[in-house]
This record gives sequence, structure tokens and C-alpha cells, in this order.
Amino acid sequence: MSAITLKVNGQSHTLELDPSTPLLYALSDDLDLRGPKFGCGLGQCGACTAIVNGTAIRSCQTPVSSVAGKEIVTLEGLGTPEKLHPIQKAFIDEGAAQCGFCLNGVILTAKAFLDKNPKATRTQIQQALSTVLCRCFTHTRMHAAIERYAKGRA
Repeated sequence: MSAITLKVNGQSHTLELDPSTPLLYALSDDLDLRGPKFGCGLGQCGACTAIVNGTAIRSCQTPVSSVAGKEIVTLEGLGTPEKLHPIQKAFIDEGAAQCGFCLNGVILTAKAFLDKNPKATRTQIQQALSTVLCRCFTHTRMHAAIERYAKGRA
């Protein structure tokens, strides 16, 4: 066990963890965050996505030791119920959620991608999201929400 400091959603947390502990477990078990979810455990579905230093990563495959001291953002860090982040508002306006299991991965992947590629085309956005799996097939509404968010940033 080691003392590892994680900066999550703007706050520093020092946790006693095995350095190889997946970031997902620190976020969900130690910090009680519910945005990132355990999906496949193999980094293939995207349910566990977090943004680290501006890049969407799979937290189920990322050891805490590799992100110590870096800026980590989870779905909870984007906005609040009183002051939604524009991408969260776009998802609500488009009715883009169904079961909600994939939303963490979709929203954070889209945000990180559009932060780096603000003039991305529809095809580029779809390609960026192609590795996030949705179980209930609300892709059309999710893509409409992401496009609404992207247009609002321009």
C-alpha cells in the first residue's frame, strides 16, 4: 500500500492504495463517485471512462500510480444539477438517455474529443465514439445531443 494523491474534479484526495489498483476502483469505491461504471473490465466498452489531463481514458485499465497528481474529471465534475455543463444540457434537451449505463463514456469521450477537435465533422465524432458501447441503442439521440453541444460551442 502507498499513499497516492489523486486530483479528481478539482479536489485532491490522498488514498492508501496498491499502486496497481485500477483508477475505477479508487473513483467508485474510495471516492464514492457513480459516473464511471464497471462494464467489461477490459477497457473495451467505455462505461468506466474518465478524462485525465484532457484525454478520455478507460479507468478500469489505468493503474492509480499512472495518474497520481494529474487532473482527473468524472461525469460528476462537469456540472451540477443546478448548473449543468452544456453537453449535459444537450443530452437532456435531446432525450438522449435511456438506461444511462453508457452515458458516462459517451459524454466524457465526446467532450474530450471536441475539446481537442472543436471543428470535428459528424463522421469524425461518430468515429471517436465508435469504441463506446451502448446497450439500448439510443445512438441517434446521443449523436444529435453531441452535435447540438458542438454547434453551441462555435
